[in-house]
Amino acid sequence: MEEQKKFGIIGRNISYSFSKKYFEDKFQRLMLKNHFYDVYDLQDLSEIETLFKTQNLVGLNVTIPFKEKIVPYLDELSDEAEKTGAVNCILIKDQIKKGFNTDVFGFEKTLLLHRKDFQDAALVLGNGGAAKAVQYVLEKNNIPYQTVSRNGDLNFANVTEEMVSKNRLIIQCTPVGTFPNVDDCLDFAFDGITDQHLVIDLIYNPNYTSFIKKSSEKGAKTVNGFYMLEQQAEKNWEIWNF
Repeated sequence: MEEQKKFGIIGRNISYSFSKKYFEDKFQRLMLKNHFYDVYDLQDLSEIETLFKTQNLVGLNVTIPFKEKIVPYLDELSDEAEKTGAVNCILIKDQIKKGFNTDVFGFEKTLLLHRKDFQDAALVLGNGGAAKAVQYVLEKNNIPYQTVSRNGDLNFANVTEEMVSKNRLIIQCTPVGTFPNVDDCLDFAFDGITDQHLVIDLIYNPNYTSFIKKSSEKGAKTVNGFYMLEQQAEKNWEIWNF
């Protein structure tokens, strides 16, 4: 009898998580009867210490709001995780807990698939764990960007239409508009968006956030976070089975 392999996702208020169904379907397709995937909804990250002691735990996904806070609990970091300071995938092997950032991989594939050459400067909306992966990819691809955050010098109250029209790549990295709060939307200078823009919203549930709908009304090409999610999930699977 093969021993069990356990996987899961940690986050807060994550009953909507895509990962459980994605990986359970995968186990079924690959006929892996001894693989299990659980949702660990943690109110406090210190609970992770107990979770790490779970027998046969091989890998974890990490989501909001723990992508950055998890780092001190790990033994090693991949290059991307170290440079971004954010982790969304953990491998537990020989009692060593190593953090990876596969959001980087997923976002880069999404960006390269959709971006046109004239979309050559970006506004990154938000400054959390997901934004860190986006900033890393933009730097890697020599795309200049500015970060708009609630409390930064550049914030949602002072971004002008002119600034929006000059930056033809807009990446929405905040959780605003995620299910169940689907009517929520960032306060943003949408009138600066044109048909020359590519707007990527990392949210995948709902498919079309208010932010995407408003951008689309201005003629922008819009992409949600689903492809990025699939790509990072596949990368996680690769890491866990290395």
